[in-house]
Amino acid sequence: MREVMTKSMARNIFYGGSLFFIIIFLGLSFHSHRYIVTTSTNVETLSEEVALGKKVWEDNACINCHTLLGEGAYFAPELVNVMTRWGVDDDPEAAFETLKGWMEAMPTGIEGRRQMPNFNLSDDEIRHLSEFFLWINTIDAQDWPPNEAG
Repeated sequence: MREVMTKSMARNIFYGGSLFFIIIFLGLSFHSHRYIVTTSTNVETLSEEVALGKKVWEDNACINCHTLLGEGAYFAPELVNVMTRWGVDDDPEAAFETLKGWMEAMPTGIEGRRQMPNFNLSDDEIRHLSEFFLWINTIDAQDWPPNEAG
């Protein structure tokens, strides 16, 4: 091997390396897209109530305190598995009643605890939000959150 690298050698290494990493990038992008579309999101069960629940989530900026699938603020608990934690993931009516009771009890006024504001949501908004939480509970979160408490 030569002691000195020529311009043509450097150019070949640059183009060869660039092409190699572009191919790797495209392959991983294709794999990620295929994996997310086919296994992660439960698209078949999306409903109008779920979409309205997501709108309630966004309109009230819940992500400013809570996280979903690890995205958002870490001030309040992760909510991807909240219905499982409450034990109501198989009963939409119980999920609604539990969430309604929780939302109406806020803020609790307990000293030294983080307090969630009362957003004064209507029953329909709470029902939509509970449907959204039930739906996100069905997403394959790949073992997220790392513990059951969120």
